[in-house]
Amino acid sequence: MEMIAVPAGSVTVSDRRTRRSWTVEVGPCRMAVHPVTQAQYAAVTGDRPSASEGPRLPVESVSWTDAVRFCNALSVHEGLSPVYSVDEEVRWDRDADGYRLPTEAEWEHACRAGTTGPRYGELGEIAWYRGNSGERIHEVGGKQPNAWGLHDMLGNAWDWCWDVYDPQVYGGYRVLRGGGWFDEHWSCRASVRRRSHPGFRSDDVGFRVVRSG
Repeated sequence: MEMIAVPAGSVTVSDRRTRRSWTVEVGPCRMAVHPVTQAQYAAVTGDRPSASEGPRLPVESVSWTDAVRFCNALSVHEGLSPVYSVDEEVRWDRDADGYRLPTEAEWEHACRAGTTGPRYGELGEIAWYRGNSGERIHEVGGKQPNAWGLHDMLGNAWDWCWDVYDPQVYGGYRVLRGGGWFDEHWSCRASVRRRSHPGFRSDDVGFRVVRSG
C-alpha cells in the first residue's frame, strides 16, 4: 500500500443542508496514494465484490462495514495493531498503529492539499466524472494528482469516511466524500458531503486508507 505523508493542519467543514460550518484541527497522517484497488482488496480478503472487473480499478460495491473489516485485515496482514473492534458497534482504538478510514476532516484537508477553492485543479484533468467517464469507473492514477501526490480524491469512486453524518437526524449513517464516475460536476468538489447507511453498497462507492502519525 503506497502511502503519502499528509501534514497537520486545519480545515473548515461545511454542510450545505444545515448551512453549518465548523473548523477542525487535524494531525499528521499517512494516506494511500489512491483508493484501494480490486487487486489489493482481493489479496487481503480473497473477495472480489465489485460490479466492474479489473485489478487496478477501485474496489466498489463495498459497505462502510466492509471497509472497516478490510482495514483490520490489512493491519494483521502487515503485522500492525488493528484499529477497530467490531461487535454490535465499531470502536476506534486511537493508540493502534494499523490502517483505518480517514475522518472526513482528514479527507477534506488531504483533498485540498493547501488549496481553498472547490477543487485542487481543473475537473477534467483531475477526476473521472459524468462529463468524461463514459459512465464507467476507471483505473486508479489515470488523472493528475493534487499537490501532495494523492490521486482520485475527486471523482471515480466516492470514499467512505469514519464519521457519523448527523446522528440526530440520520442515526448511524456514515459520511461519503469525493464524488464518483456517474456524478455531475457539482458533486465532485472538496466540500461536498454525502451520507449513507453503513451497510450500503454501490458501484460508485469505494474507500482509501490512512495510518495515524
